[in-house]
Amino acid sequence: MTGAALAFAAGVLLLQQQAALPHALWLLCLPACAALAAWRRILLIPAAFAVGFLWAAGFAHLRLADRLAPELEGRDLEVTGVVAGLPAATERGLRFAFDLESAAPGLPRRVLLSWYRSPFAEEASAPLEGAVHPGERWLLTVRLRQPHGQLNPHGFDYEAWLTERGIGATGYVRGRGAQRLLGRRDSLADRIERAREAVRDRFPRVLGATPSAGILAALAVGEQRAIANEEWRLFSRTGVTHLMSISGLHVTLVSGLCAWLGSALWRRVPRLVLAVPARKAGALAAIAAALAYTLLAGFAVPAQRTFYMVTVVALALWSGRIASPARTLALALAVVTALDPWAVLQAGFWLSFGAVALIFYVASGWTGREARALQWLRVQWAITAGLAPAALFLFSQVSVVGPLANALAIPFVSAVITPLALLAAVLPLDALLHLAEWLTQWLLEYLDWCAQLPAAAWQQHAPPLWATLLALAGVAWLLLPAGFPWRALGIALMAPAFALPAPAPAPGEAWVTTLDVGQGLAVVVRTANRALLYDAGPAFGAEADSGERIVAPYLRATGVGRLDALVLTHNDTDHTGGAWSVLAAMEVARLLHSLPGSHPALALAAATQRCARGMAWEWDGVSFEMLHPAPASAARRRNDESCVLRVRTAGGAMLLTGDIERGAEMEIARSGLARADVLLVPHHGSRTSSSAELLDAVRSRHAIIAVGYRSRFGHPHAEVLARYAAAGIAPRRTDRDGAVTVRLGAGAPGLEPERARRARYWHVPPPGA
Repeated sequence: MTGAALAFAAGVLLLQQQAALPHALWLLCLPACAALAAWRRILLIPAAFAVGFLWAAGFAHLRLADRLAPELEGRDLEVTGVVAGLPAATERGLRFAFDLESAAPGLPRRVLLSWYRSPFAEEASAPLEGAVHPGERWLLTVRLRQPHGQLNPHGFDYEAWLTERGIGATGYVRGRGAQRLLGRRDSLADRIERAREAVRDRFPRVLGATPSAGILAALAVGEQRAIANEEWRLFSRTGVTHLMSISGLHVTLVSGLCAWLGSALWRRVPRLVLAVPARKAGALAAIAAALAYTLLAGFAVPAQRTFYMVTVVALALWSGRIASPARTLALALAVVTALDPWAVLQAGFWLSFGAVALIFYVASGWTGREARALQWLRVQWAITAGLAPAALFLFSQVSVVGPLANALAIPFVSAVITPLALLAAVLPLDALLHLAEWLTQWLLEYLDWCAQLPAAAWQQHAPPLWATLLALAGVAWLLLPAGFPWRALGIALMAPAFALPAPAPAPGEAWVTTLDVGQGLAVVVRTANRALLYDAGPAFGAEADSGERIVAPYLRATGVGRLDALVLTHNDTDHTGGAWSVLAAMEVARLLHSLPGSHPALALAAATQRCARGMAWEWDGVSFEMLHPAPASAARRRNDESCVLRVRTAGGAMLLTGDIERGAEMEIARSGLARADVLLVPHHGSRTSSSAELLDAVRSRHAIIAVGYRSRFGHPHAEVLARYAAAGIAPRRTDRDGAVTVRLGAGAPGLEPERARRARYWHVPPPGA
């Protein structure tokens, strides 16, 4: 059974690595594979693997069939539907899932909508927070697009996240015709969501808009969006992120507590014990408690996984047939992947099962004579050491103070704060909330103290998969029972994941990565020992920007811990919006810019210098030349102040152009220095740029357009694309290709689009593909 369950999960995992789905006719083989597994024991493992692969393929075909038809993208559509789940207040309005009831062909069953507060009269203005509730029916005019997100090396795959949650389109409300309709939906799910909404709204009403209120709401009803980014950064640095939501630990604790209580009460009634053993009654109580808590969390995907795990373990106890922890865990793994084939794509899936497996692994060596405190310390050590390679692979970071922070935070949050939050959610006693807030605030102060300790977090590049697997084997060896010979060999197996240097260009080579930041620009240039960031991408809001979400994580994952130069080409927020986060995240030796002297980013840099034609330097055999703007020139348009940089190796060059328009292009073309093999298309492909004169001067073989998906500015313009086509160039585009890496060296430049390197079946194909 253990081998078959693991083989099934492996088949599901393999399917999720495919660039395209197998033809639907292959699903006809599913019954035959299942029959083979039951017929011949020798065929059980391969048949279970095939069943897992085809099972996941069937789910995927159904999910992809429930997506917005491409021809409906960008059109105003009048739809009727029901608000599903809790609407979330954003900086610019509201965001909520919407179940469509319209029968129009080409529309999915569920979409994710944003309702903005618009300053324009012709646009819809979002209602005040609290005016849209779960279960309400609305008539809306919306503009939709297929599921799409930025795709960068080591980055978050938003399209996979949408696919797992069954969201077939994203979009926004527009027009003035929004109407709340009579007759709200009143399903069990809607009633639960309204109860969650009441709890979520009550906590800040009683406590005020404090960090503790958001944390308590997350612990009680799973509303993680109530926690501010500042607190998430603190939790990440101290390694307690897993505690600040309805995690597997909390669900397990609540279900275990209810199992103990139910079993104890059951034993007090002899007739009940004669009918059903108390142990089995406790197992049923555990399932009921886990289900109730998961529903309170909105039946979110991570909580569902934990519920399935608890259910499998409880049923194993009920049946008495699965005594081995390994078998129980393997069966839980198979059940979770069967009910949610996309779970294997989430970091939480691997960390959750990994933590439980480590606990089982170290517990197998307990003699029963050890003190509880010693067992607790062994579990803490096992989880910290065991999950470190996975954390490095997934997040490029390990919390060094995690054991210290978790030693207090785990029992404090799980056994004290979470039960108080749940009691406060059920009982209308404000005193419980205030007590929970006081304890939470005390915990935050303790975590802040931990975060201030020297070397609180270990950050490095993401190790390759082979080194991660080798390190996990080393952990298993290191955690063998005392007395086993050569346990220290495990440290040697772990060493490559922590000690191998990050892949880097050879001397004389440069890797230039145009990141996919949406409508904006961020380019990373790496040489053998140096790194430069050319623009930092856009700001998404007051508390979120591409520097924090995309640029800094990419730099950390690729082993860049220090920038030798940051170039901010000009004063547009789609180029400078992420600069604050980058400057705060790492040391920047020099800031080159064309910004006004009052720009706040200048105050954060150690050394600043205005871009000027004639600036040049060489790093590791790679030449850098600033071609624009001229040192002293007449007033020009802001875009024409952009810093233009040429990166040149022995085999080729790339020209980075910012947002220059025709005037600046003419200056550069006349300079005679514009020749390059790869051109970063000026101004995202705007019709004001990419003049014929510039293309004649550059004579590039390749071009890259940094542009957002379905850009609201109409970038890239059809006229500009026609100019490149006439020159024999088919530009790569970040909206279609994801991040694009150019490798400059002694030979011809090579281009590597991220969507080609990491192709998956759920990614939106380019139009016409």
